[in-house]
Amino acid sequence: MRLETYTGAPDQVETPLLVVLVPDGGPFAELATLSRATGDTLSQAVSSGDFLGRESDRFIGYQRGSRGPERVLFAGVGPLEAMSRSRMRSAAGKAVRAAEDLRLRSLALCLSFLGSEVEPGWVQASAEGLVLASWRFDELRSPPAVGDDPEDRPPLVEFALVVSLPLRSLERNVRVGHALATGENRARTLQARPGNVATPSRLAAEAAGIADEAGLQLDVLGPAEMEAEAMGALLSVARGSDEEPRLIVLRHDGGDPGAPPLVLVGKGLTFDAGGISIKPAKGMEDMKYDMSGGAAVLGAMFAIGRLGIPANVVGVVPSSENLLNGSATKPGDVIISRSGKSIEVINTDAEGRLILADALDYAEGWDPAAIVDCATLTGACVIALGHYRSALLGNDQALLTELQQAGEKADQPCWPLPLDREYRKQLESDVADLKNVGGRPAGTITAACFLSEFVGSTPWAHLDIAGTSYGKTEKPYLRNGPNGTPCRLLLEWVRARAGF
Repeated sequence: MRLETYTGAPDQVETPLLVVLVPDGGPFAELATLSRATGDTLSQAVSSGDFLGRESDRFIGYQRGSRGPERVLFAGVGPLEAMSRSRMRSAAGKAVRAAEDLRLRSLALCLSFLGSEVEPGWVQASAEGLVLASWRFDELRSPPAVGDDPEDRPPLVEFALVVSLPLRSLERNVRVGHALATGENRARTLQARPGNVATPSRLAAEAAGIADEAGLQLDVLGPAEMEAEAMGALLSVARGSDEEPRLIVLRHDGGDPGAPPLVLVGKGLTFDAGGISIKPAKGMEDMKYDMSGGAAVLGAMFAIGRLGIPANVVGVVPSSENLLNGSATKPGDVIISRSGKSIEVINTDAEGRLILADALDYAEGWDPAAIVDCATLTGACVIALGHYRSALLGNDQALLTELQQAGEKADQPCWPLPLDREYRKQLESDVADLKNVGGRPAGTITAACFLSEFVGSTPWAHLDIAGTSYGKTEKPYLRNGPNGTPCRLLLEWVRARAGF
C-alpha cells in the first residue's frame, strides 16, 4: 500500500477523489479555486448554510475541467481548536470509507486548509488513519466472479497526503505514521486468522517472515528447548494439544551494544478452549483472539525494525493452544515454573498467566531496562473497564506514567489499577508456592499479582487487553473484529524511550 505526500496546489492533484478537510467557519475564501473547479457549488452550499465546516458536514463536487481531481469531497472537521490526533485519525478513516463507497482504489487527503500551523502529530495521525482504515481481511474468501457482487468494493491501494508545509518537514511524520499503522495492520491480520490457520508453529513462521522483512534477529524455542529451559508452566498448558508450543523471540539491535533492552512480551495463545476447565460453547469461536497480545508484539517489532528505532528491543511471544485430552493438566495439579516456583493449578482456563510466567522469567535474564507485557488475560477486566480502556498494572510508577501517556497519544488508552501486596494473599496455596487464580474478587489485580512473581526487581508493567483488543467499534478508521491494541501504544512508548 503506497502513501505519498504532495505540497502543490490541491486543485492540480490527479486523483479520483480529493477529500478536503475544512474546519468550522472556513476558510471559505481560500477554497474558492477548488469551488470553481467543481462548478462553484460549494459557494452556494456555504451561502445557504448547508456546509459550514461542522463535523457532520459533507459536500461533494465533480471536476468541470480536464485536470485535477475527478471528485472533491469537502469534509467538515468542526472547531480547529478542538482538533486532535484522535480526530485526525477519524477524519482520515471517514475519507477511506467515502472512497470505498465510491468503489475507488485511491484517494488524496488534503490538510492544506487547517490553518498555518498544522501540527506534526496531526500529519502522523492522518497517515495512520488512512492505512488503518484500508485494512481488510479477505485472505480466506473465494474471489468473487466478475459481476457477482455489485456491492463489492475493491481495496484501496494508493493514498496521498496533500499539505501546505515543506515536504522535508513532513517526511518523517508520514513515515512514522505509515510504519505504526502497517505494523498494527500486520497484528490485525494475525488476530483475524482462525485457530486452525494461526497455530503456534505458523505464528513462528510468520515471525520468521517479519524478521526477514524488518531486519530482526529471530530465535524460536520448541518443546525440546523448553524442556532444557525448565519451562514447566508453558509446557503444562500445551500438554492438552497435539500442536507443539513455540517461544518466539525477535530482537532489534538498534541501540548501543550491551545497552539493556526494552522487552515486549505478548500472550500468544492461538486458541483457548479452557482446557479441562472448559469454556461454554457460546462465543468460543472468539477464542482465536487469545493471541492478541502476541500479535501486537509481533506487529510492533515489525514497525520497530522498519523504522530503525535507535534502541535495543526484544519481543517475546509464548505460544500454545489450550485444549483438553488425556494428557492435559488437571485442576489440582502442581507444576514447576522456569523460576523454580511451584504453582497449584486451580483453574486450567487461567492458562495465559502460566505461559507468561515462563516468558517473563526468561526475559528477565537479559537484565532489561523495562518489561511490558500485554495479554487478553481476564474477563474481570472487561467487567471493570469495559471496551475502551485497557487495565494497567505494574511495579514502577514512572513506567506506568509513560505507558499512560503513550496510550493517550496512540488513542489506545489504559487505566491504572492497584497492585497492593494484600492482594497476594488470595494466591496463597496449601500445597505450592502459589495458586494460579485468586477467586472472583479483584480478578484482574490478582492475575497481575501472579505475573509480578516472575519479574524480580525489573521495572515491569502489565496491560490487560481482554476488553480492548477486538470487538465492535465506532471508530471510522477501524473495522469490527481485531483492532491490534496495544500495538501502537507499545510503539509510542518505545519511540519515547528512544527519543525517536
